[in-house]
Amino acid sequence: MPGVPLVESMLLQASLGQMDLTDRERAIALQVHDQGFAVMDFPDDDLDARIERIKADLTPRYDFAGWRAAGWAANDGLRVQDAWRTNEDVRAIAANQTVLDLLSKLYGRRAFPFQTLNFPVGTQQHVHSDSVHFSSVPERFMCGVWLALEDIHEDAGPLVYYPGSHRWPILYNDAIGRVAGANTVDFAQPPYEAAWRALIEATGTRPEYFRPKKGQALIWAANLLHGGSRQNDPERTRWSQVTHYYFENCAYYTPAFSDPLAGNLDLRTIIDVATGAVAPNIYVDRPIAKVARGGSNALARKVMRRLRLDRWRSPFSFGPPKDFDPALYLVLNPDVAAAGVEPRAHYARHGARERRRYK
Repeated sequence: MPGVPLVESMLLQASLGQMDLTDRERAIALQVHDQGFAVMDFPDDDLDARIERIKADLTPRYDFAGWRAAGWAANDGLRVQDAWRTNEDVRAIAANQTVLDLLSKLYGRRAFPFQTLNFPVGTQQHVHSDSVHFSSVPERFMCGVWLALEDIHEDAGPLVYYPGSHRWPILYNDAIGRVAGANTVDFAQPPYEAAWRALIEATGTRPEYFRPKKGQALIWAANLLHGGSRQNDPERTRWSQVTHYYFENCAYYTPAFSDPLAGNLDLRTIIDVATGAVAPNIYVDRPIAKVARGGSNALARKVMRRLRLDRWRSPFSFGPPKDFDPALYLVLNPDVAAAGVEPRAHYARHGARERRRYK
């Protein structure tokens, strides 16, 4: 079944002999398949030097004093998104060829990095599935790799995850009774959190915590529930890098901002971090725009025109807050300015969820 990632397929066991895996890679494949995650030592002989350079470069960009005064108590972390654009070591970690080769084997399609997040402290983020933020068609062709840039202490807010939750159904807006854009208060993740808590309680699934040594990494499947546990000591750091990966020949979109049946699809423009090229949105074997204009009969073409499948709506049709100042937002969030992202789009897609300042 080419539309199902090998590592999440019911046919994985029957496919292992054809996947050209080492013994260690086979163990990782089985763990991701069964538990939704796997731990490995990051394969980079220069990693220690890279980590020191990353810390030196990014430290001035974090407001540690402000975080300790307010963010820590409010369960709010610090981050720099897409530092790969300006930091070669961040990009090198994200584009590590050994990791790309492993993920490509596991999923049966070429893997490529599309986003990096660098943290100096714990996120304390509510457990969530990445699938509401980064999904694909076919679904589940996305994963994350969390790399410890130092030994992580239990009081520093280690990563928390729920083994096996990757097998649960992926939640979309219709499952939680929500229409994208209808609610101008909640963004992206919060509307789903009650449903995730209910699933955890109903299944009795117990959390596990990742307390790695420097240089250890956690691979997780797209739908695995994970987040940041409570940071008990605000003086401790928790340096880490998250890289999110997609796989080629998919369509990439944000379910939290989409109502596909109504023709509202927040289709993403994805940059392959490894090459700098735009990754085309592909449906099965052709550009999605060509599929939208297709149809083998008049009725199909009429339905597609009615749903406006070739003219996707804006992901933030409801807009950011009325007092939102795009110029000030870029001043307050220099990483967004450096990335060249349109400020209103960034706030709607990421900034509100990340509790970024806009005034």
